[in-house]
Amino acid sequence: MFLQVDDVSLRYPGAPRAAADHVSFTLGTGQIGVLIGPSGCGKTTLLRAIAGLERPDEGRILIRDRLLSEGRSGRGVHVAPEDRQIGMVFQDYALFPHLSVADNVAFGIRHLGAAERRQRVAELLDVVGLAHAAQRAPHQLSGGQQQRIALARALAPRPQLLLLDEPFSSLDIDLRERLAHDLRTILKQTGTTALFVTHDQLEAFALGDVIGVMNQGHLDQWDTPYELYHRPATRFVAEFIGHAVFTPAQIVMCANGPCVHTPLGEIDNPDECPLPGVYPDGNCDVLLRADDILHDDDSPVKARIERKAFRGSEFLYTLRLASGEQVLTHVPSHHDHHVGEWIGIRLQMDHVVTFPRIT
Repeated sequence: MFLQVDDVSLRYPGAPRAAADHVSFTLGTGQIGVLIGPSGCGKTTLLRAIAGLERPDEGRILIRDRLLSEGRSGRGVHVAPEDRQIGMVFQDYALFPHLSVADNVAFGIRHLGAAERRQRVAELLDVVGLAHAAQRAPHQLSGGQQQRIALARALAPRPQLLLLDEPFSSLDIDLRERLAHDLRTILKQTGTTALFVTHDQLEAFALGDVIGVMNQGHLDQWDTPYELYHRPATRFVAEFIGHAVFTPAQIVMCANGPCVHTPLGEIDNPDECPLPGVYPDGNCDVLLRADDILHDDDSPVKARIERKAFRGSEFLYTLRLASGEQVLTHVPSHHDHHVGEWIGIRLQMDHVVTFPRIT
């Protein structure tokens, strides 16, 4: 593996808990990893530890099997940030206002000969689509263009790893999503291994080959975006990723194997359902995503619309069943029902995810 974070813990003096608590994950060569989670969950602390700006109390950090950091309880190895060949892009692009775009990109490669330096700058400005702005000042460009300059400057020294700490946080939502897709294209085009920190799910899904969900210093799951959404390892991941609700259910043995009885009907998927004995009396909570529930006027199961959020091509309806349970569903926007109206719904689930019952 290219990057290995092995059982890393880091505590700040006086803090009630560890900022990073026995975190382990790996990142392959050329992969883009994303750490996501709410504010204060420890994702930026981990990024700073990998960069060498923080020193772990426990655990090890390696790149290409080279030991960069080891906790104080071990051999105490700690390679200085400038000796790690790691590039960083921060929330504040920190461009030099008195230097041109080209000179900003060239700042970290002044050790190269003039011709080689000009070639590298031209190559990167072309990659980020700013070759036409080489002689302009940073303040003459938009926020998105300045972010691209910061990226080109970080890539110029050919770092073995690029770390990005919420670089789009100051930009508007539409621009952030577009730049996330552009950034992924640039990183893949240059073959750069990168680790990105964000609290935004859309950014994470647009960028990441693999995503880690942080929760109060713990890494709850490190997995592909598909697995995080459809097979969350913890209740926190299930709630944090996507629109989700939990409804009481019971696992029983049916004709074809285990199935789940829910207020919306039976989930009969023996390949996905756990055995009834996993939970006391088979009682559990089942995860229902908004896309697990379909609007169907012919269904005998009815629900009352409590809220509706217009999303352009669709509505997100919050529904209440007659039995009291609340569920969510996406409905095409031409099905414009009124709040308070009863509509038919039915389950269509490919993935059955259950958790212990919370009463």
